[in-house]
Amino acid sequence: MIPVGFLVLLAFSIHLVGSQPSQSSQQVTSPPSPTAEPLGDGNLSFPWSRLRLPRYIVPLHYHLLLHPNLTTLSFTGTVQIQIDVQNNTNWVVLHSKGLQISKATILDQNLNHLSDQVLPVLHNPSHEQIGIFSPRVLSSGQKYFLYMEFEAELAEGFYGFYKSTYRTSEGETRFLASTHFEPTSARMAFPCFDEPSFKANFSVRIRRSRDYISLSNMPVIKTVQLNGDLLEDQFAPSVMMSTYLVAFIVCDFKSVSAMTSSGVKVSIYAVPEKWMQTHYALEVAVKMLDFYEEYFNIRYPLPKQDLIAIPDFQSGAMENWGLTTYRETSLLYDPLTSSISDKLWVTMVIGHELAHQWFGNLVTMDWWNDIWLNEGFARYMEYISVEATYPDLKVTCSEDDFTSAKHCYSSDQAPKNAYLFAGEHLNLTAMMNTWTLQKGIPLVTVTRKGPRLLLRQDRFLRTVHPSDPQWQAVQQGFLWHIPLTYKTDISSTIHRHMMTSPTDSVHIGEEASWVKINSDMTGYYVVHYADDGWDVMAKLLRENHTALSYKDRTHLIHNAFQLVTAGHLPLNKALDLIGYLQLEKHTVPLLQGLAYLEVFYHIIEKRDEPTLTKNLEKYILQFFRAVIDQQTWSDSGTVSERRLRSEVLSLACHLEYPPCLERANQHFKDWLHSNGTLNLPTDVAETVFSVGAQDDHGWTSLLNTYKISLSEAQKNKILFALSTTKDTDKLQRLLAMGLEGEVIRSQDLSHVVWMVARNPKGLYLAWNFVKQNWDTLVEKFQLGSSCIRTMIVGTTGQFSSPEELTEVQLFFESIKEQSSQLRATQLALENVQKNIRWVQRNLETLRNWLNEQMK
Repeated sequence: MIPVGFLVLLAFSIHLVGSQPSQSSQQVTSPPSPTAEPLGDGNLSFPWSRLRLPRYIVPLHYHLLLHPNLTTLSFTGTVQIQIDVQNNTNWVVLHSKGLQISKATILDQNLNHLSDQVLPVLHNPSHEQIGIFSPRVLSSGQKYFLYMEFEAELAEGFYGFYKSTYRTSEGETRFLASTHFEPTSARMAFPCFDEPSFKANFSVRIRRSRDYISLSNMPVIKTVQLNGDLLEDQFAPSVMMSTYLVAFIVCDFKSVSAMTSSGVKVSIYAVPEKWMQTHYALEVAVKMLDFYEEYFNIRYPLPKQDLIAIPDFQSGAMENWGLTTYRETSLLYDPLTSSISDKLWVTMVIGHELAHQWFGNLVTMDWWNDIWLNEGFARYMEYISVEATYPDLKVTCSEDDFTSAKHCYSSDQAPKNAYLFAGEHLNLTAMMNTWTLQKGIPLVTVTRKGPRLLLRQDRFLRTVHPSDPQWQAVQQGFLWHIPLTYKTDISSTIHRHMMTSPTDSVHIGEEASWVKINSDMTGYYVVHYADDGWDVMAKLLRENHTALSYKDRTHLIHNAFQLVTAGHLPLNKALDLIGYLQLEKHTVPLLQGLAYLEVFYHIIEKRDEPTLTKNLEKYILQFFRAVIDQQTWSDSGTVSERRLRSEVLSLACHLEYPPCLERANQHFKDWLHSNGTLNLPTDVAETVFSVGAQDDHGWTSLLNTYKISLSEAQKNKILFALSTTKDTDKLQRLLAMGLEGEVIRSQDLSHVVWMVARNPKGLYLAWNFVKQNWDTLVEKFQLGSSCIRTMIVGTTGQFSSPEELTEVQLFFESIKEQSSQLRATQLALENVQKNIRWVQRNLETLRNWLNEQMK
C-alpha cells in the first residue's frame, strides 16, 4: 500500500512541472520577428513587454564561475548557458537585476561565435529583464551557448548574493557571502531564466582565498591552485533544478558530518565558536533523510546534504537543494540555554526543509501561485517526520497514542490510516480538487433533530457573518467533499460519512445523548453545534470530560473560540465550555484554553478598560492558580509538561502573581550574582529575564549579556525580556538598535517591532516607528518580504477601535502604490476589523460574565 503522503505527492506531480515547460505552454508566446541584418545599438528597442519570460528559448545547462571578494565586498562572474531555441529569433530575453554586464556573446554548438562583435544588451529594469540581440538568426530546433561576463557589489540585505558578518568573542568582525534566491533573486547573482519552470543543470565554480571554504548544491570534485593565494573549487554538475534553489556560500565556518544509511553525507556548518551547537541538528538531519527516503520510496538524488546556520538570514530557513540555509535559531541547539520549545523548533524546521528536497525541489510548482501547496505539504510533513523520528517530542500526539499506534505515525499504522475512511469507491481526485482548487475551509453546522443530525456546510469566514448583506455573495460556488467522522455516547465506534452536498443528514438514534463531530480533530473543518448543542458539550465536559479524548476536548475549545471570533457563538458559551479546565489533567487542552484567554486578554489590556482588565486578570489567576502553583522551576517532566510550565509561569508573572514574581526575582538575583555563569532552567529562563528586566540595573545587565552571548536561543529570550519593560525610553532604544543593525541584527528588527507592539506601553511606539521609517524599512527588507509582513501585521494586530482602523487606512492610503502590492495590508485591515467586531460583540458579554464569576 502507498502511504497517503505519497499519494498526495503523485497527485501533485500531475499539476506541477517535473523538468521543462510543456510543449503547449511553449506555444503560448511568439518571439519577435527575426531580423536578417544587424542593427546599430541606437535602433534597438526592448523586444519583450510581458512580466513572464517568453517560452521559445529554454535553458539546459548553466556553467557558472563566481569570484566573491570579501575584502572589497564585491564579486565578478561569468556564465555560459546552453539554450534550446524553439522558434526562429534574433533575441534572447532573460533576467538580470543590479548586475553590470560587461560582455555578451552567443556561440553555436561547436562553440563558434555568431558575431565578431560584442552583442548589444538592452535592459528593462521594471521587469528585471535583459534582451541580447544576435545579428544572425537563432534557428528553431538548434542549441546555442549564451556567454556573459558580469560584476556587482555583494548585496545589502538578505536577497541575492549578499554579505553577512559575525563577531568573534575577541571582537573581530568576520565576513561571509551567502545566497537567498527564493522567489526571484537568483537574477541578482547571475543572469538567468529566473522562473521555477525553467529547470536546468548547473555546473558551478567558485574562487576563494585559502582562509575560506566554499559550498554549493553539489560536492566539490576538484580544487585547483590559481595565481597567488587563489583557489578554485569546481563542483559536480547538479540535477535539473529551478534557479531559486541554486545556492553558494563562501565562509570560514566549521562543520560536523555523518553518513545516512544509504550513504548520503550530511554536514552541519556554523561559525567556529558555535560549532558545539551543531551536533543535535546533525543527528536530526541524518534521521530525517533516512525517514524520508523510506516514506517516499524515492532515494535522495544528491550525494550530500549540507545544513548551514547563516548569521544574517531573514526567513526561518530555505530549502536550496543539497545546501539548506537556516537562521541560527532554526539550526543550532545549546543544551545549556535552549529550551524544549527551542529543541522542538529546530527539529520541525529541519523536517520541513528536508521534506522540500522531494516536494518542491524534485517536484516543483510551475509558477508562484502554487507555492501554498509546496509549503503546505512541507508543513504537513514536519509533523509526520517528527512523530516518526522523535516520538518523545509528542507533536498535536500523547504517550497513549504512541502506545496504541492509533493516529500517530508508525510504519505499520500509516497505510492503515490512509485507508480508514476510503473504502473501494472513494473518488480521491474529486475530493482533493475541492480542497486544493478553492481557498479556505468549510464550517459544518450540526443541528440535532430527534434521531438525526442535520448538516450544513458553508465557507468559514472570520470577517463576514450570515447576517451581513455580502454573506451570500462570498459563499457562492464554494463546496467541499468533507470526510466527516463522529462518535456518540452509545458506541465506541468512530462513524464515517462523506458529505458532498450543501446540506445532508445522518441517523444517530434517539438514545444518543451527545455526538462529537470530527473525531480526534483529524478533519480540516470547523464544527458548530446549533441550538443547545454547545450547552450539551459544556455539560458533558463538566460531568465526564474523559468521555472524550484529549484531542476532542482540545478541538471543542479551539472550535468554540474560532466561532466566537466569527460571530457564530457568544463569548459566554465558550467561557462556560472551558470552565471544566480546573479538572483537566492533560496539558494540550489546558494550553489551548490558556492560549485563547491570553489572546483576548492582550487585546483588552491595550484598551482604556482598567476595571475590566483587572477583573480578567483576577479570574485567570484564580482559575489557573492550582496549575500555576504546582509548577516547578526546573526542566523536569515530559515535553508537554515542560511546554505547559513555560506558558503558565510566563502568564502568571505577566499578571503579577506574587508567588511567581518572588521565585523569578530570586532566580534573577542568583543569575546576576553569578555574573551570568549560572545556567537557569531553560524552560523558565525567559520568564526570569522578563521579571528581571523591569528595573534599570536588570535591563542594562541583560542587554550587556545579549551583546556577548554566543547562544542565539539565549539572546532570543533576553530580547523578549528587554521588550517587556514599562519604560518607553528603553522600548524606543530597542527599536533604534534594531534599525541600526549593530547590537541587534537587522534580521531581528521585525521581531523587535512585533514584541514591542505586544507591550501595552509599546503598541503606539511600534506603530509610529513603522510609519516614520517606512521607506527605510522597505529598502532594507524588500516590499514583499516576511519582515515587512511581520511589522505590518504585528503592529496593527492589537488595534480594536474604529479610530485605530481609520489611522491604519490613512497610512495605507499614503503608501497606496506600495500597499496595493502587499497582501499584508489587506490582512492587517481585516484583523483590525475582526478585532473591532469582537469587541463590539463580546466586550459587554465578557464584562457581565466576569461580574457573575466575581460574586
